Amino acid sequence: MSVSIFDSFLTTTDMIAVFDDAAIVQGMFRFEQALAAAQAGEGLIPAAAARAIAGVCNAQLYDIPALIAASRRAGSLAIPLVKELTRTVALYDKDSAAFVHWGSTSQDVVDTALVLATREALQLIDSGLAQLAQTLLALAEAHIDTPVLARTLMQPAQVTSFGWKVLGWTAPLLRARERLREAAGRALQLQLGGAVGTLAVMGDDADAVAQRLADDLGLKVADAPWHTQRDEWVRLGLEVAVLAGSLGKIATDLSLMAQGEIGELAEPSGNGRGGSSAMPHKRNPVSAMIALAAAARTPQHAASLLNTMGQQHERGLGNWQAELAEWPQLFISAHGALQALNDAFGALAVDTGRMGRNIDALQGLIFAEALSIRLAEFIGRPAAHEFVEGLTRRAVAEGRHLADLLPEAVQSHDTLRERCDAAALSGLQALFDPVAAAGAARRLAARRLPQLREQAASLTKDH
Repeated sequence: MSVSIFDSFLTTTDMIAVFDDAAIVQGMFRFEQALAAAQAGEGLIPAAAARAIAGVCNAQLYDIPALIAASRRAGSLAIPLVKELTRTVALYDKDSAAFVHWGSTSQDVVDTALVLATREALQLIDSGLAQLAQTLLALAEAHIDTPVLARTLMQPAQVTSFGWKVLGWTAPLLRARERLREAAGRALQLQLGGAVGTLAVMGDDADAVAQRLADDLGLKVADAPWHTQRDEWVRLGLEVAVLAGSLGKIATDLSLMAQGEIGELAEPSGNGRGGSSAMPHKRNPVSAMIALAAAARTPQHAASLLNTMGQQHERGLGNWQAELAEWPQLFISAHGALQALNDAFGALAVDTGRMGRNIDALQGLIFAEALSIRLAEFIGRPAAHEFVEGLTRRAVAEGRHLADLLPEAVQSHDTLRERCDAAALSGLQALFDPVAAAGAARRLAARRLPQLREQAASLTKDH
């Protein structure tokens, strides 16, 4: 496929190459070569014919733009490709030309070629996921004790551990690796059914030919042709879409934490990266931007896959063709996002000082819930909530820290003054320590980190 300049900006050259026009055409020739060899192996066609076909199954021998142009009239790229392959074989061996594409159909060729390309695409994605997950696990371990603001509804909420936050980014990536492999194991199957999915031309030898062909291509033999039974194939595409969504989540958090007013994270800079054509001071989060663009585009492609599933009878009219056009876009977007985030996190700047200052700038208000719960031990929950609510309003109005107002407020409250001695007051003041406040998140991270490391190691070992 040809990729626009704007698609190229949002993906990688490696993924473009997987779905390049020449790569898909070569995959189709690979199918025709393997089909002929399988049929010769079962005695269905002469061995000489298989050799003659194999000798010209090279995309470089053909005018690919002309094949694509002809496909618009023919309704399938396989039709002009088989025609040209037959003509080329006949130039060297007229008798062998009669056995080109014998007993197969256009969809067998195209679907299997796309399966071969998808297998390569998934290998690129799996490798990128392994890299990003390892980088994030190391980042989480390095910052397991680092307090950072947790934010809900885009507002500061409480203190968490930055390491725990990073593990929240990591877990979906490891799940994606597992589920993509599981889905691929079901979906990456040989397509071979002939005209209407019965392989009638090959007769009793059909199963043996299919097995030889699948073995040659390194694919599974399907239980039955899946010309219009697209469920496993679409599920694989949807797993790619879910991955793009998970990458978009990471990119969203990264971009928000990299805002100048927040300044807790920053993508790598230098060598023209993240600059502005007008403002020399800017450090734009371009990796997050690419991942966000991928996440924004993916739902439409995923929805289109689902919309194409209602294919008519034994060969779809229009919906299969629509699916073919949508399919590469999922992988192009996902791998672009993945590579962009690998670039960002490979040299991410983490400003722990700024994280601390952002906590301090909130005047202790984010500790209000913990304070209220502790005060409830002395005066009950409703009264404690009301007391702290009033105290927070005063902190905002006077521009003072909640912890500084607390001793005076306790002394002004008849019940608290009696029940809250110096030791208890000291315990209340300790609630305003960000490191201590991140303790629950730190403990969760300490428990979760080894589990995710083990999961990552297992995935690497099994690959």
